[in-house]
Amino acid sequence: SMASAALRQAFLQPDQASAQQTWRHVADQLRPRWPKLGVLMDESEDDVLAYMSFPAPHRSKLHSTNTLERLDKEVKRRADVVGIFPSEASIIRLIGAVLLEANDEWQMQHRYMGVEAMAEMLSPAPTNETLQLPPRLA
Repeated sequence: SMASAALRQAFLQPDQASAQQTWRHVADQLRPRWPKLGVLMDESEDDVLAYMSFPAPHRSKLHSTNTLERLDKEVKRRADVVGIFPSEASIIRLIGAVLLEANDEWQMQHRYMGVEAMAEMLSPAPTNETLQLPPRLA
């Protein structure tokens, strides 16, 4: 419980830099007692804290896989009703229909991630540099 409480502090940080600093600090504190945990934390830092590079409105949706788990559960529920599929194509049609339905629902009813927040991510940062292509080799 002490290790999980210490790890939780990294996820409470407001930005990626402070989260990484806290993560490394916690890893250094835990390393003497649990060396394997320290190594694991060093190797997984980028993967675990990757969601921190997104804007703050997106983070609460990205750090969890609940949406994917719900979608998987719906696919399984629909497949269990059929039981035995006559061919692979019929499985693909059923799963495709479930995924299309989920896609339509996300676009029409639920704004899982707001358009404004997405625009914040997609707009390129203003820069005065021009793109330089390397010369072709002869």
